[in-house]
Amino acid sequence: MVSTSSRVWRRTQQMTLSLPVQAGLLIGLCMLVLWTFYFSTYPPAHDTVHKTRHHTLMVACH
Repeated sequence: MVSTSSRVWRRTQQMTLSLPVQAGLLIGLCMLVLWTFYFSTYPPAHDTVHKTRHHTLMVACH
């Protein structure tokens, strides 16, 4: 007989490996990387994307 914990583990694996969850995790990771890149206060990173930030309509620089 299958124990409750192994049933819970199997259900968790199925949900985690599903395409919508993987797509959401990928989108979240990309958003985090872009946010970190665009809004960094670290001078070399800020200076590199400064011009790009001015030309992006939805991302304010100043």
